[in-house]
Amino acid sequence: MPRTRNRLIAAARRSMLQRAELHRRLDVAKAALKPGALVARGKYRIGEKVDDVAIAARQEFRNNRLPIALAAAAGVAWLLREPIKEHAPRVTRKIQELAHAITDRVRPADQTDADDGDYSEPVENDDEAVQ
Repeated sequence: MPRTRNRLIAAARRSMLQRAELHRRLDVAKAALKPGALVARGKYRIGEKVDDVAIAARQEFRNNRLPIALAAAAGVAWLLREPIKEHAPRVTRKIQELAHAITDRVRPADQTDADDGDYSEPVENDDEAVQ
């Protein structure tokens, strides 16, 4: 009889250990399925995906800087097309006025020095010998 008793004691011990393990797993599963845990896990996974996308976008921008920069500039111009249509004539007019003012300041000094209108001095010919 001692053998059967030892077997029963060992079986009871195994079943208690298995039950304790099942309870631990059940508690872990309950904790994992709580709304707060689900939200935290979702945030973590979304954060990982956002990081992966950011790394991929950064690498693509490094590889293709000029086309992406041109596309970004075109996109910004398209977004601002209405204000550009409204303000562009005034801005171009001011730029033209500024350019005319600069050329007027530069041109009179060049014209007065270069063109006196006084032709009283005789002009030497290249074929005349210097005496």
